[in-house]
Amino acid sequence: MKFSIEQSLDILERTPAVLKKLLDGLHDEWIYSNEGGDTWSPFDVMGHLIQGEKLDWIPRMKIILNDSAEKKFEPFDRFKQFEESEGKHLSQLIAEFKKRRKQNLKILRNTRLDEKILNRKGIHPEFGEVTLKQLLATWVVHDLAHILQVSRTMAKQYKDEIGPWTKYFSVFEKG
Repeated sequence: MKFSIEQSLDILERTPAVLKKLLDGLHDEWIYSNEGGDTWSPFDVMGHLIQGEKLDWIPRMKIILNDSAEKKFEPFDRFKQFEESEGKHLSQLIAEFKKRRKQNLKILRNTRLDEKILNRKGIHPEFGEVTLKQLLATWVVHDLAHILQVSRTMAKQYKDEIGPWTKYFSVFEKG
């Protein structure tokens, strides 16, 4: 599938509602359990998504689109949510994510994007030159990957409870 701003917006605008419907009001075991080790719980993922709304997608788009010669992105702290989400309830995170996403999509919709603009470049601290199109496509994939992560993490909470049926679910495969 080729990048399309309209198709990207289809996903980006739905993500807050999908996560709210999936997570809001669940028992703590669903929300705070992870896959073991240094993995993230659904609560952690929500905090991470908020940090992306605050510090990643739109701020980096603005760097690409500004008239300055300086196009370097600030490094993104992928673990800042642990500090920022401390003491908050999941419903607060969901509401904050929804609010910030709505604001960011308004900015995105009000930005005149054509092929020339989508091919403008910024400098990622790890990857070097990246285009606005790549950044926006990554935003969509990031949402989908974290929805998958949340679902996978939740499914694994019942791994020991489903007995022999584990063989039919790829979510339990190692790798």
